[in-house]
Amino acid sequence: MSTSPIGTDPAPAGAAGTTQMAVLGPDESPYFNRELSWLQFNQRVLAEACNEAYPLLERLRFLSISGSNLDEFMMIRVAGLVGQVQRGFEVPSIDGRSPAQQLTAIRENLAILSQRQQAVWRQLRTGLAQADIHVADEERVSPEVHKWLKGYFLDNILPIITPQALDPAHPFPFVQNEGLGLLFTLKREATGEQLIEMVLIPSALPRFVRVPDAVTGAGGALYISIARLIQRYAEALFPGFTIEGDGLFRVLRDSDIEIAEEAEDLVRTFRSALQRRRRGQVIQLEIEEDFDPAAEALLLDQLGINEAALIKTDGMIGIDGLAEIVREDRPDLKFDAYSPRLPERIREHDGDVFSAIREKDIVIHHPYESFEVVVDFLRQAAADPDVVAIKQTLYRAGSQSAVIGALIEAAEAGKSVTAVVELKARFDEEQNLQWASKLERAGVQVIYGFTDWKTHAKVAMVVRREGDGFRTYCHFGTGNYHPVTAKIYTDLSFFTADPKLGRDAAKMFNFVTGYVEPHALERLHIAPIDLRQEIYDRIDAEIDNAQKGRPAAIWMKCNQLTDEGMIDRLYAASGAGVQVELVVRGICCLRPGIAGLSENIRVKSVIGRFLEHSRIYAFANGHPMPSAHAAVYIASADMMSRNLDRRVETLIPVLNRTVHDQVLQQVLLANMLDSEQSWWLHPDGSYTRVKAEEGVKPFNCHRYFMTNPSLSGRGGALEAGAVPKLSLRRGAVA
Repeated sequence: MSTSPIGTDPAPAGAAGTTQMAVLGPDESPYFNRELSWLQFNQRVLAEACNEAYPLLERLRFLSISGSNLDEFMMIRVAGLVGQVQRGFEVPSIDGRSPAQQLTAIRENLAILSQRQQAVWRQLRTGLAQADIHVADEERVSPEVHKWLKGYFLDNILPIITPQALDPAHPFPFVQNEGLGLLFTLKREATGEQLIEMVLIPSALPRFVRVPDAVTGAGGALYISIARLIQRYAEALFPGFTIEGDGLFRVLRDSDIEIAEEAEDLVRTFRSALQRRRRGQVIQLEIEEDFDPAAEALLLDQLGINEAALIKTDGMIGIDGLAEIVREDRPDLKFDAYSPRLPERIREHDGDVFSAIREKDIVIHHPYESFEVVVDFLRQAAADPDVVAIKQTLYRAGSQSAVIGALIEAAEAGKSVTAVVELKARFDEEQNLQWASKLERAGVQVIYGFTDWKTHAKVAMVVRREGDGFRTYCHFGTGNYHPVTAKIYTDLSFFTADPKLGRDAAKMFNFVTGYVEPHALERLHIAPIDLRQEIYDRIDAEIDNAQKGRPAAIWMKCNQLTDEGMIDRLYAASGAGVQVELVVRGICCLRPGIAGLSENIRVKSVIGRFLEHSRIYAFANGHPMPSAHAAVYIASADMMSRNLDRRVETLIPVLNRTVHDQVLQQVLLANMLDSEQSWWLHPDGSYTRVKAEEGVKPFNCHRYFMTNPSLSGRGGALEAGAVPKLSLRRGAVA
């Protein structure tokens, strides 16, 4: 009874929507392994580095991202599994694998992924050279370049680095997380004595040195890695020795932070935990393929690891470092610059955000529309004499945060300002501690929330005196209050003056700041209280509609889908005949296209210029999708157990007609119709690129949003029919 998007070709054989279904074997799990699904995601990121439709430096950016993604995966997920094995934990994963079995499968896949990264790097390096960007190209080191490089080494590197002999008289030095080092095998010229020296490369040094254009004299850019520079001129570091060999290595350590529930002083505990993280257990040692065997054995012994944690690389160590080359000033090798739009609704109110919100709800679609609207919401509140209170959650705010500045201005102007700063935001803990201290000095009431739950909700509320009473204005976001990620993450910022949502937001803040559990919520749903149940109830309503012969469909867009209970509920919906369309960017443990289990479920992933990050959940509600009758929600939460049960999250119903149309029939539908940046998930866990139907023009959802205004931000022009809408049937602008 329901309609599925048909602007792209049906999912390949064995996926939902086709006549040929896959059958689950007797020993096969109905779920995909979370860690292996993540590795599949990173393979898709790496595949974008091979996308010849992208400019060369953008392809290099994707390669670099695949490297940094993999580092974090090792430092957090693999480290966690290693810890479980060491402590004898045997709790199986969702697909029934023990921690040891997962580690074995991960390492098999890691070897393949690492080899592919190096192959892609060799390909891109050739392309860069053809575009006159040369990386460690020995043929380009002319006498003039050699002279400059040696001078740079002597003046800028030699004073910083410190060689250390590795023998019984010198303890093995500490190698920090993500630390790079060189081992040199030396022979003393006077005595013939052999020894091994280590040189740790300080993290303050850049990964690459760019030779000035005036020195190369041949045009183009020439980059030399710091490691190669040290190796090239190491004789200046070891006078009186002959260098018989050298090798580069890199260390990754366990970087997860565990905080005991009984921690009395959360700030002090986190400061101590950050120090411990820098000295975490070694999880991976990466060395060059031709590394000296004796030096390799020394490293394994001194770092306390076995060969299972060893990666040998025939190429570049530390792929993430290529991000420095991406910054090369070559606009011709990058995406065309894009400037976010300021919504016309805001312009029509002369930039007065509160006036625009009073008129009606509005959603800002980042990065296509400016994050400055969010900042202005707080800046104007800080400057407005009628504003009496501001409350704000801060999960990640970035190193240069205008949001923090606005909160400080508000406090200094005498407003009552409360900031919920999440100390457990991974890899942002130190930055958040610094912001918390700065906010407190300005007079902001800083709250750290729950010890055992992260406050992941993105909410700001402003209480303003109007007439004889007060009005509450709210911002609910699917992404962080972070000005940098707002330029590359696709997220939704929803502004409303709905009194019911305002009262609910106040209850949510009281829950976080005072542990006062909210009762009688009018519109908002909060994890871990009732968010899971609301999604369950909506899925169950679709099952009931399907059983009664009514249109029944579920459309979801999220970043991860790993929760077993949620997956089982979606399987039940499929079994009842509900058409389920999922856009899951990253990890997906649901297995689609299995006869008798998930034959009515299709899953796709969108990977492109921008990082898909918004979470949208839509339910047909007895009418063909998409329609004005659908129940639509935006959320801060993915469908993961941690989000549903161990974090404070928000699920917001979208009731305003224009915002409803934008979220459902622009944002969500465009992602489902995309045929240029999308991948189908198959029943065996593999992914293949989506192809447009024959005779149908390929559709790129990012390009569509870059060139078409949003519905709720369009302002008065909306009534004139000036906003192009998407056609479900053709996947095109109508």
